[in-house]
Amino acid sequence: MQSPIDSPVLAIIGGGQLARMMEQSAVSLAVPVRLLAEGPEVSAAQVNPATTVGDYRDLATLREVAADCAVVTFDHEHVPPEHLRTLDAEGHACRPGPHALLFAQDKLEMRQVLTGLGIACPRWAPVSTPADLDAFAADGEGYPLVVKTTRGGYDGKGVWVVRSAEEAHEAFAAGVALIAEELVAFRRELSALVARSASGQVAAYPVVESRQENGICREVIAPAPDLAPELAAEAEMLAMKVAGELDVVGILAVELFETADGRVLVNELAMRPHNTGHWTMDGARTSQFENHLRAVLDLPLGSPQARAPYTVMVNILGGEVGRLYDAYPHVMARDPGLKVHLYGKSVKPGRKVGHVNVYGDDLDDLLERARHAAAWFEGRLDDEIDEGATHE
Repeated sequence: MQSPIDSPVLAIIGGGQLARMMEQSAVSLAVPVRLLAEGPEVSAAQVNPATTVGDYRDLATLREVAADCAVVTFDHEHVPPEHLRTLDAEGHACRPGPHALLFAQDKLEMRQVLTGLGIACPRWAPVSTPADLDAFAADGEGYPLVVKTTRGGYDGKGVWVVRSAEEAHEAFAAGVALIAEELVAFRRELSALVARSASGQVAAYPVVESRQENGICREVIAPAPDLAPELAAEAEMLAMKVAGELDVVGILAVELFETADGRVLVNELAMRPHNTGHWTMDGARTSQFENHLRAVLDLPLGSPQARAPYTVMVNILGGEVGRLYDAYPHVMARDPGLKVHLYGKSVKPGRKVGHVNVYGDDLDDLLERARHAAAWFEGRLDDEIDEGATHE
């Protein structure tokens, strides 16, 4: 595949919506993308003719896709680390690299390295038996506690809140490595997003508030309302420190708890574009997806500055509506200023199938507009809604 402007070819491993949105930025930059997708109809494969369908756990397939590509990057963090080390040793620039990705793949490794760097986290310990869990509880403030799989959990999966060792039976029965953490009394959840290039340039986006529902990110407000400036600066500096110390190249999302007593604790790390950064597609001067590509290609980073005092992002989850396109007439007519991003995914209950963004200076108005649009796509509103109400 040859680019008319002789651009380097980028390989993306994983065919989900993050890869699809990376490809939108790649089109603008005229950077060719070679994709490894899980199936021919997944989100990113729908928009990329240079797609290989295969298993990201197969080294030969990874080699085939990475061949002649300048850089390899990722839609997810699940590629086996030994395969990444092999690609790296064979001269392929994997960004982020296998060393950095390990800390997003494995929560035990993440907790160990962050603790070693002196970065505040919830109290934690590896647990292998119910007796270990009881001992961890006894060393702290007792139950309830959080039990997590060290690998593979997302959107609330692989996470249990337990009030006794007996309630952790499902977790221990799964036969996977586990860690226990204190159940943090937090005021809200925050996310600090930074882009870091291969040369070490860093751009920090405004710290946002993320609101969860059933373990799934439901909406994001950028910047986080009423966040003390010193705490926002601390969160940004913390994210930049993690990116530098772990040598992350690309987007890093640091998910945080803001505690009731005014601290921030690191909850999770993600080394790829992240749901809490989707607001940047419309609400920032440079989206997280464009800055991820700039970072991994070692181009100068774009401005992370917000376009307006507030941007609200609300996820669209699969509901009772079979054809999402049918929601366009109402949503677009009611709110010409709203931006809709659908992922080309089949509708399943609770599945993220898109998101909406809207920005401006009236936060209450933005929340109402974004929530209304998402609810309409999900079939949670009926035709009695005032069709005449419009927002310029």
